[in-house]
Amino acid sequence: MSSADIEDGRRAGPKQWFGLVVLVLPAMLLFMMLTILFLAIPQLSAELRPTSTQTLWIIDIYGFLMAGLLVTMGTLGDRIGHRRLLIAGAIVFALVSLAAANTSDPALLILWRAVLGVAAATQMPATLGLIFATFADARQRGVAVGVWSGGISVGTGLGPVLGGALLDTFSWRAAFLVAVPVMVAVAIGALLLLPDNRNPAAGRPDLFSVALSLATLLPIVYGVKELGKDGTLATALVSVVAGVGFGAWFVLRQLRLPEPLLDVRLFAHRAVSGALGVFLLAAIALGGVYLLVTQYLQLVEGLSPLQAGLWVLPGAALLVLVSTVSPILVRRFRPGYLIAAGLAVQVIGYLMLTQVGAVGGLPLLVAGFMVLYPAVAPSMALTTNLVVGSVPPQKAGAASGLATTCSDLGISLGIAVIGSIGAAVYRTRISGELPGGLPPEAVAAGSDSLDGAVSAARGLPGELAAQVLAPAREAFAAGLNVAAVIAAVIAGGAAILALLQLRHIPPTG
Repeated sequence: MSSADIEDGRRAGPKQWFGLVVLVLPAMLLFMMLTILFLAIPQLSAELRPTSTQTLWIIDIYGFLMAGLLVTMGTLGDRIGHRRLLIAGAIVFALVSLAAANTSDPALLILWRAVLGVAAATQMPATLGLIFATFADARQRGVAVGVWSGGISVGTGLGPVLGGALLDTFSWRAAFLVAVPVMVAVAIGALLLLPDNRNPAAGRPDLFSVALSLATLLPIVYGVKELGKDGTLATALVSVVAGVGFGAWFVLRQLRLPEPLLDVRLFAHRAVSGALGVFLLAAIALGGVYLLVTQYLQLVEGLSPLQAGLWVLPGAALLVLVSTVSPILVRRFRPGYLIAAGLAVQVIGYLMLTQVGAVGGLPLLVAGFMVLYPAVAPSMALTTNLVVGSVPPQKAGAASGLATTCSDLGISLGIAVIGSIGAAVYRTRISGELPGGLPPEAVAAGSDSLDGAVSAARGLPGELAAQVLAPAREAFAAGLNVAAVIAAVIAGGAAILALLQLRHIPPTG
């Protein structure tokens, strides 16, 4: 497909829709890799024996670098071509996945996860930039973006399911190997089906701005994650303050550069700032509660990782359906109203989770999740289209990187903030509730987290183990209830923001 075909507004045919499959595959896989390793950590730790700090970095470094480089890679794709960047990222991701699956050194595994984060950052903005290059018709493009957003949601939901299945059959190394055939298919499909689009007039990326963008995002994300841990308050605050300082420097530099890495003046656009704000808040609310829901299924209900993943799968399927329908509905209804309506439904789902108890709470938990999870679809599908559609075509890559950064950053912040609040409620409620006569190490583990209580109970007699697990599960359920209240408030605020900032945007039809 030539650039002339794009410019004359020709409607997409079968080749372009098959090309969309190539673009959805990496989006699905890259977000799946954010969650697939969580369930593998116990097995991985038993084999590689990393320190607690190394374990933290094995989990987090991928998401940190992915979030920190999305805007940069979107701009780079505008310059050298999104298809070239997608293919290069897919090849690197496949090769490094092979290396990670065969490593036995925790430090080296951290390095491989970091490189995978960089390779992921090259692909995410490229996928969305290529959607805008492939689908010139606004209605078809809206459907394509909805399918792409649904793919991200499927990846996030599929992570626990696939991770549990792989752990039941193979080992933690399979969590890396699953990426290899997918990335090979992406590289080949991109060559055959996707246009080679780029902006010949794009300037050279400012490397110092790249460094400042990383120095902004990484300390903030790391600091927020550290806030919920004992004895790290000073370190966390210093990290957040440093990130904010670098962020101010970054903004000032972008305002002065003739060709900035990120045109921060775009935030003056009402649709851009409103859509990104809504997207960030929705992701924050969902990220923390999603983590607690999966933990409840495994630690309170005692389900296996695979069983827990299967319970969240219906919600993920509904989300894909709503993501696909949202771009069709926006032809008749204003996007701000659709997004606000979805977030209002989300509030209902979160409020349902506030009533989940430690005993007999599975039906209400699953029902609440099936209400709230699909309801986030309009904000995911439509706000991305609003952001990228509000900028000139030559800025599509950078804008898509910014939109995806909000999603990744919002999920990370939600896990850090809302997850930390849930953990704090647990520690408060469990204090003084554990039975007497426990070994000191069991008291320490049970007082810190439900996971620790479950591990401690395995080495105790049956009756004493039950006396440990009952109050621990009640404390965890209380933490989930409080977290759901906070998520409901955040989602309600996002709904109001959508009404105020996006109501002026007309239907696409």
